[in-house]
Amino acid sequence: MGYLRFNYRSQSLGRYVDISITYPTDHYSYYDLMKEKKGTHDDAHPISLPVYHPGMKFQTVYLIHGGGDDDTTAMRYTLAERYAQDNDVMVVCPNITNSFGVDTEYGVKYQTFLSEELPIIVQSLFASSPAREDNFIVGFAMGGNVALGTAIMHPELYAACVDISGGIGMTLDSQMIKDELNGDHFRNFFPLFNTSFGKAEDYDGSRFDLYTIAKEKKAAGVELPKYFIHCGENEFIRYRVEGDVRILKELEYDVTYIVEPGLPHDFNMFNEGIRKAFYELLPLKREHRRPF
Repeated sequence: MGYLRFNYRSQSLGRYVDISITYPTDHYSYYDLMKEKKGTHDDAHPISLPVYHPGMKFQTVYLIHGGGDDDTTAMRYTLAERYAQDNDVMVVCPNITNSFGVDTEYGVKYQTFLSEELPIIVQSLFASSPAREDNFIVGFAMGGNVALGTAIMHPELYAACVDISGGIGMTLDSQMIKDELNGDHFRNFFPLFNTSFGKAEDYDGSRFDLYTIAKEKKAAGVELPKYFIHCGENEFIRYRVEGDVRILKELEYDVTYIVEPGLPHDFNMFNEGIRKAFYELLPLKREHRRPF
């Protein structure tokens, strides 16, 4: 697997940001092994491999990290890189810090970065297919909510979304998040939550109001992604996850809910969710796309 950590100045964030990118390079050759011999290790046992060619494009999974993590965490704490290699996809992990993936009330536009700037940068500078059918968003923990919210707000970007253990931040349950904003827990232990989303009384109809946005997208008849929500049986945030599942079903979204027996809210659960996303849930072609 090829790994690249890319750093550039984001206009929407107003600072330099890190992005981890992986390519499934182990399954490719720079020449036709069945026709040529160049004295490489692969010549000893030649097999048919696809050959690199200018303009080749890969299906792309945007993988969003959890709270307290960064763009490298998914690669270091799970087998995401191996799963991507096996399934012949490119992975993009942006560093969004503890932002909840929103255009925050304190002025930093993380949702604009994720949904407007990042796809353009990735598809312009790297071998990422721009076709909607080739793009997917997956996240775990805080990143699960980010993936869900971004896919609801921007259904034109992704063919499918996988929310793994999403228990903090964006939600379709408007009353729940307003209660959280009015409560003492986040105010006392994680005040960034309140400073990101603002006041509960300003929530309805705002850019954070995921329920209203989801309802409007459905009524407009736009093409919607497939949604998969995956949660461990013993996760302390399960009630919050199931609220999103219930509301998506009420809105008649295409959503599949998966409960993983015996698993809590940890990287064992997140790894299983990522594994299941790559091998079972996402509609992957498992071969790179030709130039457009």
